[in-house]
Amino acid sequence: MNHPFTPAPRALDGLLTVLGVGAMTVALLGPLGLGWLRYHVSQGATDQVRGGDLAGLLMVGPVALTAAALLRRGWTELGLALGAAPAAYGVYTYAQLTMGGEPFRYPGTSERFFPLLAGLVTVAGAALVLSVRGLSGSRPPEPSRLDRVTGWYLLGAGTFLALGLHLPGLVDAWRTTPTSEEYAADPGLFWIVKLMDLALVLPVLVTLGVGLLRDRGWARLAMAPALGWCALLASSVAGMAVSMWVTGAPGASLPLALGFLVVAAGAVALALAGYHRLAVADDSPDGRAFATQGVQSGS
Repeated sequence: MNHPFTPAPRALDGLLTVLGVGAMTVALLGPLGLGWLRYHVSQGATDQVRGGDLAGLLMVGPVALTAAALLRRGWTELGLALGAAPAAYGVYTYAQLTMGGEPFRYPGTSERFFPLLAGLVTVAGAALVLSVRGLSGSRPPEPSRLDRVTGWYLLGAGTFLALGLHLPGLVDAWRTTPTSEEYAADPGLFWIVKLMDLALVLPVLVTLGVGLLRDRGWARLAMAPALGWCALLASSVAGMAVSMWVTGAPGASLPLALGFLVVAAGAVALALAGYHRLAVADDSPDGRAFATQGVQSGS
């Protein structure tokens, strides 16, 4: 079966609950909601944050809370794989929100919410470590056509990320006199996003895509949580792109917004298929018995 051999840590469902509530709290406090949490960024970047907050409110928070509930009910493998997605998203997103910004250039209040944002990075990081450790004892799912479809999708998404989204901005930034309004408005945030996307996200997409196409067991094991992370991240970025296009922010374009909507839709569809495969395995008699034993005996 595909169930894990390492029990789910008892602390994980609590961490995921805190992460879920925290993600929705940040969204409601930010520019999408009450506006009390204002980042030291330009209006264009604020529009991006608003789109990301919408994903946090409607997807990231509910997914984290769902994963916590699954773990409490004994769906160990599915809960671990689902919980890893918002955990990875939380480390990526709240680190950017904490570090980004130009406090001497733009007004804001984000420094007052540093404990909240930094705390979410810590909680998300701990949840990610526990989820990965729990999944490390699982046997990979049996090979299927979904693996190859996902492999090609991840390589395509990585190509779009590198060449379609980031390369034009990098080429402009390398000029003697950059012309990009987006870069001029938020240079610090510009480089933080470039660093995390090209040094972290892109290698994960390419490595996992190649691993799936080569039928590696570790890649099949990581597929569902990675797809969940991609679905949350792509949905957030798609929300940012749409928000920027609607408000006419610098760097916005309809093709870019449509491109990210397609990428997000593909990620969500593949993630649902990957998690469905885990749910079927976890619902088998052997898998359910092991999962229940794991939650009861986990530490």
